[in-house]
Amino acid sequence: MSAFELGIVTEVFGLPRPELDVEWYRLTIHAHGPVRVVGGATLTADAPLDAIAAAHTVIVPGVSDVRAPVDPAVVAALRAAHANGARLVSICSGAFAIAATGLLDGRRAATHWRYAARLAARHPEVEVDAGVLYVDDGDVLTSAGSAAGIDLCLHLVRRDHGATTANAVARRLVVPPHRDGGQAQFIETPMPAPEDDAVTASMAWALANLAAPITVDLLARRAHLSTRTYLRRFKQGSGTSPIRWLIEQRVQASLPLLESGDRSIDEVAAAVGFESAVTFRHHFTRALRTSPSAYRRAFKDR
Repeated sequence: MSAFELGIVTEVFGLPRPELDVEWYRLTIHAHGPVRVVGGATLTADAPLDAIAAAHTVIVPGVSDVRAPVDPAVVAALRAAHANGARLVSICSGAFAIAATGLLDGRRAATHWRYAARLAARHPEVEVDAGVLYVDDGDVLTSAGSAAGIDLCLHLVRRDHGATTANAVARRLVVPPHRDGGQAQFIETPMPAPEDDAVTASMAWALANLAAPITVDLLARRAHLSTRTYLRRFKQGSGTSPIRWLIEQRVQASLPLLESGDRSIDEVAAAVGFESAVTFRHHFTRALRTSPSAYRRAFKDR
């Protein structure tokens, strides 16, 4: 196996995080015998494979060969864990292991785009989606290749502890908490320009004043640039347009307000700068594939 996918899991769930003031995860690594690691190392786990039956969440970081049948011992262990109430999660080629249990039949699933056709051919009952970063189907979750595992692991933290905690973990990892993958996700575009860059300064101002009316012309004036130059430099630095970036930040800023407090949807919309609740609902649903009210019911007070 590659150590990268396993490293994602240990980094997100295995490190103590006392600064978050939440009951954090207990991580154990289980393996069916020694596992060869790319580069010439061998991983030996302290915990046996069948012990995953007691887990709350089981994450499969990959399989050794997508062309080979999945080890029957792995299939049996995953089925037993799921039967005991565990949610099953895969990163990259790990979807082949979960698919072998039959638990993905009739469900939508993600895997690395290179393996999507192979997974669909081997398991025609599975709806393989090669165009997303991850798929959350409740008790079974799958992600695309390698680094998409970071997105899915942060999503699990968001599900369990809310957006504020997930964002704090993302900052520790030095990654954006959400990436645009055509998936029901929140999106946050990073700001890679230097701190003294005029465009970055205008973006920082916008983040501090989301409730105010903000236009491209206003941002350009704050950066002391023409609108045309500002648009070009913004696109070069962030990969998106100012308006799309602003909408994404406003959706992001609405999450803590929906998770805590009793503001109405109209009040939340106004607090983050949307002109109306109708506009807020439109952009929120487009980003998350759910409504602000449904999000609040799912995540409030977690």
